[in-house]
Amino acid sequence: MTSPHGPAPVPDDSPLPVRPRLIATDLDGTLLHDDKYVSDRTIAALAAAEEAGIEVFFVTGRPARWMDVVSEHVHGHGLAICANGAAVVDLHAGGKLLQVRPLERDTALAVVQALRDAAPGTTFAVEQSTGIHYEPAYPPFHQDPGATIATAEKLLQVSEQVQEQQAEDGAAAPVLKLLAHHPDLTPDGFLAVARTAVGDRAVITRSSPSALLEVSGPGVSKASTLALCCAQRGISSDEVVAFGDMPNDLEMLTWAGTSYAMGNAHPDVLAAASGRTVTNNEDGVAIVIEQIVARRRADEH
Repeated sequence: MTSPHGPAPVPDDSPLPVRPRLIATDLDGTLLHDDKYVSDRTIAALAAAEEAGIEVFFVTGRPARWMDVVSEHVHGHGLAICANGAAVVDLHAGGKLLQVRPLERDTALAVVQALRDAAPGTTFAVEQSTGIHYEPAYPPFHQDPGATIATAEKLLQVSEQVQEQQAEDGAAAPVLKLLAHHPDLTPDGFLAVARTAVGDRAVITRSSPSALLEVSGPGVSKASTLALCCAQRGISSDEVVAFGDMPNDLEMLTWAGTSYAMGNAHPDVLAAASGRTVTNNEDGVAIVIEQIVARRRADEH
């Protein structure tokens, strides 16, 4: 298989890091095949990395409840970064939330109004730590049959009674991200319109082939949360190897000391990454990991 943007060179054409301590990889379109599963070759490569003392972090736009496909392949620490950096979860503990960087509801409401004005026809979904809820005209989420269906304004407003109950319980249901869909605009066109309309009030990106945007709180991205996790471990950006394929990976790829765009990646990702591997369906991540592990073993002997 070749990339829709032209043939991708093999990973040997890109320099490998000297001594990586952490691998950060996106899932959909990157680590996972298009059938949404992890290949046997990739499973073996992930295990080999951990055995070589290299931590592996899954860094994804997915919510924690959609991590079953990879949860058994996280070794050691068991952590993953979900919802584009809005949550750090423990996959060994069933996706337990360890850290949340929420999108404040007032900010989300302001974004909804700005996008309704800038791109009429936009519909919304609200991703909370407890599940997703969406508007009647929003493309339905068959994976989440228990979702509440209402306007975004209603979904984002919390009554005084609910606020009091949440205060008593000591645990609210934070908003992790806002999703915005447009039926007619192109994906990149919608992204440009939204970023102009919203400005620095929120971080807006995308990872879908459709005109579906993902809105996070100010400063929240895969990169910023990964940087926090690395700082806790005493790992510098130069010691990180990152993989991705879509615009929501861009900050992570430019932050990491070494980065690889998949052969099937968005043109902006291909331009931003320091290296390139083959497509997700060709196990592009596994191929690079195998080379990293082989070099480490050679250096140790």
